[in-house]
Parts: sequence; structure tokens; C-alpha cells
Amino acid sequence: MSSSRPGKSVSRIKTGSFERRLSLTRAGLFAGTRMASHMATNWFSNKETREQRHRAMLSSQARFLVDELGRLKGSVVKIGQVMALYGEHFLPEEVTEALHTLEDQTTSLEWPAIERVLKAELGESRLSELDIDPEPIGAASLGQVHRAVRRSDGLELVLKVQYPGVADAVDSDLNAVAHLLKVARLVSFGPEFNDWLEEVREMMHREVDYRLEARTTEKFRQMLSHDARFVVPRVLPEYSTDHIIASTYEHGHSVSSVAVRELSLERRSGLGQAALELFFRELFEWGEIQTDPNFGNYRIRIAGEQGDDSETDRIVLLDFGAVQSYSSDFLQPVIQMIRASYEEDLEQVVEGGIKLRFMSRDWPAEVLDKFGKVCMSVLEPLAKDRSQWPDYAVNSHGQYRWKQSDLPSRVAKQAARSAISRYFRVPPKEFVFLNRKLIGVYTFIAVLHSEFNGEDLLRKYLYGDAGV
Repeated sequence: MSSSRPGKSVSRIKTGSFERRLSLTRAGLFAGTRMASHMATNWFSNKETREQRHRAMLSSQARFLVDELGRLKGSVVKIGQVMALYGEHFLPEEVTEALHTLEDQTTSLEWPAIERVLKAELGESRLSELDIDPEPIGAASLGQVHRAVRRSDGLELVLKVQYPGVADAVDSDLNAVAHLLKVARLVSFGPEFNDWLEEVREMMHREVDYRLEARTTEKFRQMLSHDARFVVPRVLPEYSTDHIIASTYEHGHSVSSVAVRELSLERRSGLGQAALELFFRELFEWGEIQTDPNFGNYRIRIAGEQGDDSETDRIVLLDFGAVQSYSSDFLQPVIQMIRASYEEDLEQVVEGGIKLRFMSRDWPAEVLDKFGKVCMSVLEPLAKDRSQWPDYAVNSHGQYRWKQSDLPSRVAKQAARSAISRYFRVPPKEFVFLNRKLIGVYTFIAVLHSEFNGEDLLRKYLYGDAGV
């Protein structure tokens, strides 16, 4: 959830399925008419002109529909944000670019509406135990966060309050958005898109299940309780309900703050290593991964600040609504690809991709090799052979410079140059989410301007190497 103070507020959110469907249907029909008219008038143009006009029309359509989604707020906006993050394999580029603008919308709900939810959920007596700041410290599409103090002992806590009606609107909203995309002719429906849509539906239901998120938060807190590098809020069940999560307030700086940027390279690199190892534990040990790469889900607690007696800079982990559990049937081929990439075994990398169903044995050998090499290049910061590292990606001590390496961009360009997109299959939905997580971890480390080699950490989880 965004940690920035929202600049706008509204008195209510449309959650009635009829009024929301009516708004979306009108938008979809209008957009569909525009597209049909465009296709009719564009028919007589030459191929190059048709393509340019079509891309411009797609961008215009997408911006129009995103504006309509933004006006409705609630789960519709969250659905759009999820589609922006995970829809690059299913939606035109113009659509995902427009949907990304929804991430900047932080409109909050006015205090009287939030107060009604708190009274209904907690009751007057329980609510009277808390002194709540009516100004939210964070707002997102599904709810907002308020700081509070327990009057009896001064305990600082936060209340994550779900907007009224959004949980009940998830299914109708998702169906309406899918229908809108279809009517506006922005997507072709097929089995793969439908499967992905159902995964978005499951993710949305997890996001609004605050009881599940509270349990998951506590589970991660227990799993990390002996690791001083991490802080997970403690859930307060006496103030938590189906639509409220109460937890201890955990202070910290944003990842990109000046205070974090001014830490020494050694300390920033230590935080980066902690983030990488957390991902490895999620992948190799727990099989449960926080898949939301939003930086608002993390804070940095600097050692010694605000009475903190820790000698270690720590990562505060917030918001566990997007945690996904993965089966060993899925994880084993993923781990096989990671191990094979580290061992430079191209054949086994390809074999793992085939098991995950986004490569095919029917492809030409050259294409399989190119695809496998693109996959292997993702592990560049973890490689044992550092001779291929670009000069600008290595500091004077031979350590990998995560920010300067520009690895995600280079991998994308390598994939584009290899022309493998003609053969590319839509990967299983689990892989899409996992890939986003990996990009998020790399970006987190890059924003910290960390400089370290990840090989020893990888070996620790691949082979159980001692002393790492």
C-alpha cells in the first residue's frame, strides 16, 4: 500500500454492481464504436500507415478506458493495477502502459465514512480504547491506513481499513472490466487469457481477505523472528476483523529516501544482500512468495534511530496481501533452471523451460538455445564466471554494481534481438508472478545502489554451502 499521504479524498466509493456495470458498459460501448469507426476508415490506408494509426488508436482507447476505471475507484482500480503489472503477455503494450497510470492514483475516503466502518466493525467500546488520527498515512485502491495510539499504554499501531463494499464487488468488477476490454476490442479472448483472468480473480479475493493477510503476516513474523535484519509488524487480533487489520506501527524510511541514500556503501550493500536472501528463503525454503514488487511495502529502519538499540540496519516488511504459495511441481523446474544457469548447462535450462510449458521441443534448436541463453543472462549478478560482466557493472574491488549494470534493460534488448518472440509461449501464470518478483528484488537492490556478488548466497541455497 502506498505510504504517501493522499492528496484527494472522496465521500463514498461506488460499489453497487448495477451502477458500476452501467458506467463500464457505457464506456465500453463508446470505445467499441470508436474502434469500429477507426477500422472502417483505416481500411484503405497502406500497411505502414494502418499500423501507425492503429497503435495511436489503441493508445487513445486505453487512456480513455483507464480514465473511466479511475473514476470508479475501489477494486476496479486494483484490477487495472494488477493487469498492468502482470498483463504484458496478454494485453497490447499500449494498454499496459495506460494501466500503469492507475498506480499513481491515491485518492482516499473521507474520515466520516472510515469512522462508520470502524464503529461497525469494532463497536463503540473497543473503538474508544484508541486515539485514531483521521488523516490517513497511506491510501490505495482497496483501503487506507490510519495511525493510532492505544490510550491504556501508549502503544503505537496502524489500522488498515478496507473500503466498504469492495470485497463484494470483486467478481462483478472483474467481469465488467473483462467485458469492457472485449467490447472495446483491446484484447482477444482465448483459453490462456481466461486462465490468467481467473488467476487475477483469485489474487483479488486474497487481497480483500484480511483474515488471511493477518495470518500470513504473523506467519512471516514467526519465520523471520530470529533474523535481526527484518522487522514484521505484530498483528493485534483484538482490533482486527474481516475488514480491518490492526498491527504495531513500525517506523522506517522509504527505500529511495535521502537518509538511506546517505548510508555507507557497506550498509546499503548489506541491505541489498538481505533482500536477495529473503527472496531465496521464500523460493527455496518456504515456497511462499510476496509477489507485489511495490516499494511501498518496504521501509528501511536505520540502526540507532528513534531509540532503536539494534546495531543492524533493517528492512521493515509491510502488506502481505499478495503472498502466493507455490507447489513443488512448479518450483522444482524453476530451481532446475536456476541451478542449470549457474552451472552453465544450457541443455538443462531448456529442459526446465519445457517442463514449465513456455518452451517447446518442436522449436528449432537455434531458437531454444537463444531462449535458454536469455534465461541464463538473468543470473548475471549470481554467476561464478564473471568474465562476461560489462566493465561498468564492476567496481574496483570486483563487486557487482546492481544499479549501473542496467541488467533488466539489457536482458530485454537481448530477448528482442534474438527474435524469439515469434515462438514465445505464454508462461504459466505462476511464472509470470515469480518473474515480476525477481525483477522487483533486482530493482530494490539497484535503488539501494548496492554493490556485491550474489554467488555465495545462491550457492548457500542451491548446495547448502557452509560458512556463507
